[in-house]
Amino acid sequence: MKYRLIALATAGVVAGAPALAADGPALAQKYACMSCHQVDKKVVGPAYKDVAAKYKGDKTAEAHLIDKVKKGGSGVWGTVPMPPSPQVPDADLKAIVQWILSLK
Repeated sequence: MKYRLIALATAGVVAGAPALAADGPALAQKYACMSCHQVDKKVVGPAYKDVAAKYKGDKTAEAHLIDKVKKGGSGVWGTVPMPPSPQVPDADLKAIVQWILSLK
């Protein structure tokens, strides 16, 4: 019985992860991220596919990008600074970043 509960709990966490990333496009739109970024072309900031390619295989990328979006920054993709977004809830930031990192 104990093992079934652990298996079910693990399955729930794993099953929830894709749904979280699936919300990414809508959340990026909601928080106006798409004003400066597009999926496949540079606007003010880099294309999201370029961000995904840059951080591919980097196990620290998710936490790094969540922090970067929350605090803002500049210098990585050019001279135009990205304003901080402290108003975006952590769960929404996580979904947006997971979606970006899932792009190919």
